[in-house]
Amino acid sequence: MSSSNAPPPKRQRTEDAPVTRSDIWYSDGSVVLQAQDTQFRVHWSLLAQNSSFFRDMQALPQPPDQPSVEGCPVVRLHDAVADVKNLLTVLYTPMFPLERAASFQTIASVVRLGRKYEFRKLLDWAVDLVMSTSPTDVLSYDEDFPGEDIIDCPGLGLEILTLARENNILGALPCAYYRVVATYSQKELFDGVSTDSDELVSLPSIDLRRCILGREALISAQMKPGYTLDWLSTWVPSQHCATAAACAGKRDKEFRRCMSNPAVHALDYSVPFGSGSFCFECSPRIKQLVRAGKWKVWEKLPSFFDLPPWNELKNDL
Repeated sequence: MSSSNAPPPKRQRTEDAPVTRSDIWYSDGSVVLQAQDTQFRVHWSLLAQNSSFFRDMQALPQPPDQPSVEGCPVVRLHDAVADVKNLLTVLYTPMFPLERAASFQTIASVVRLGRKYEFRKLLDWAVDLVMSTSPTDVLSYDEDFPGEDIIDCPGLGLEILTLARENNILGALPCAYYRVVATYSQKELFDGVSTDSDELVSLPSIDLRRCILGREALISAQMKPGYTLDWLSTWVPSQHCATAAACAGKRDKEFRRCMSNPAVHALDYSVPFGSGSFCFECSPRIKQLVRAGKWKVWEKLPSFFDLPPWNELKNDL
């Protein structure tokens, strides 16, 4: 038979593809987890202790044709290799949450696989970190982002928002949306943000729409009566102010500054105090007005992003 008539070579089956042994490989392990073409040799006892999913699986009788490696049954997982490795790294490092700050990739892996395979303690740890960046009460809100427990990186706010929505961490959503619209420009929202590894982080369309509309609504609302920047148009110097003309002039200057570059200041606005700023009499009143405005914004924050009120936003894990 000529080579032109020879049948085409058969495509190699996925299960026959070369398998890579991960560096998470314990010689006394009793089960091999395989994600894609990578295997991890670990301990049934540790999996069962931390996951009701694997505890139930361990109790099932093993089929006679169960594949094995070095006498250990092979359990195939339909998950990304990186997610499995990140989860197992945390699982095998009991002091992990106390010893180091976590990368977003580690937190995301634990959230996804913690939900799927019911690693409740690990899931609670990862969700607590997400909630620390996006709290449900205004007293816990902090302009410093992301905090000392999460390693900062380009596009982190976008990734936290997407992770929270996709995994029903509903309590984090209002603050996560707010942080995005207050941190990133419209160009970054539409075009995405480049990471340190030159990957592009962008929002799904549902989140992009909420951010664009929410940003517009917040910029409009923050100037309305009772909100954060209302004082710029309604406040007048204290009757005890010895420099009323100067304080009024500073208010006008700040008003022009905010209006010349519209941005979301509803929760992050800081009155420009210090040298050459408002007088001793006027400063406390302005601070009080700004603080009251922030509280009002926080109370209504979910509505700006078409979300249910705070009391209905319960994490569904």
